Amino acid sequence: MSKQLGQKISPTPISPDISVVDLINHYFTAYNSARLREICQLMSRDILTEGVTVGVSLSGAMTPAGFGISALAPLIRNGFIDWMISTGANLYHDMHYGLGFELFAGNPFLDDVKLRQDGTIRIYDIIFGYDVLLETDAFIRKILQAEPFQKPMGTAEFHHLLGKYVREVEKQLGVKHSCLLATAYECGVPIYTSSPGDSSIGMNVAALALKGSKLVIDPAIDVNETAAITYSARESQGKSAAVIIGGGSPKNFLLQTQPQIHEVLGLEERGHDYFVQFTDARPDTGGLSGATPSEAVSWGKIDPEELPSTIVCYTDSTIALPLVTAYILNQCQPRPLKRLYHQREVMLDKLKTDYLAALTQASGQLPVEVATYPCGRVIPRNS
Repeated sequence: MSKQLGQKISPTPISPDISVVDLINHYFTAYNSARLREICQLMSRDILTEGVTVGVSLSGAMTPAGFGISALAPLIRNGFIDWMISTGANLYHDMHYGLGFELFAGNPFLDDVKLRQDGTIRIYDIIFGYDVLLETDAFIRKILQAEPFQKPMGTAEFHHLLGKYVREVEKQLGVKHSCLLATAYECGVPIYTSSPGDSSIGMNVAALALKGSKLVIDPAIDVNETAAITYSARESQGKSAAVIIGGGSPKNFLLQTQPQIHEVLGLEERGHDYFVQFTDARPDTGGLSGATPSEAVSWGKIDPEELPSTIVCYTDSTIALPLVTAYILNQCQPRPLKRLYHQREVMLDKLKTDYLAALTQASGQLPVEVATYPCGRVIPRNS
């Protein structure tokens, strides 16, 4: 057999003192363990370099299990995550830790009727008191009445302000390890939510609206800001990476940045340069609609020339994330923080300027020919 088809598998016994890096590099030899190894190596070799802007999408109940603090926060502090899209639920349950509340490891076979009678909440095998929800809700409603929140805004600004207040509580309580929201605030990492009404945070925003709150979450701001981040990632020969943890709406919101640029705004793009995903969904049921690398190419979400730099690992994210985090922290030098939150207006102005320039050109030539991704096909555009 030709050696060009792959590397020889030469198994040796695992030693009792093996490191995470050696375990992954030498013993994750096939199937999804091999895909996880390939992701670790691709990220440490190519993605987590200075010229790449890394966007991460987060779904599933990851923060209740503590991964916001144990994995994502260290990645942010070391400059390995530049911007994020998360479910509101992950950010809500992340706040429990920042506010000093306790969550416990239980098991998935408890009597839920009895748990309800005892005032205990269960997220599979995680349990905590119902009062944790009530006190977190009360905190959210209290701070959302502050003057900085009394205006329309996108979710990046909303979460930045939220993280600021949570960080102050952490300081008062002496919380040793900051939660995801507070860490993102300190590091200038913008966090977006694709469905801001779909969580307890959004529920509390809605409750305050009944009392006349002027806070309005505007999703158009998020669509344009995330597209601007991706558009600006290409400046000075930079590259854009999409790291997808789970699926759901955050996955699509991260990937749709490229179609927003070329399909809707008419600015030519080539798709994300890197694409890695951890998922337990299947493409044949629609659970990965538009999000396998090859299918994403057809949407213009992924650069077709970069398909070798796309990897999907079909596994539980709660297994993959701590392993990948440990590997990266061991193998990669910290990157300077990009602090993209504070550059949002500049990036958005660049996107807007180029878009309006394209419209001006179109209005002067009816119809104007615009080369569109992915095949360079020329189409008439009248507006």
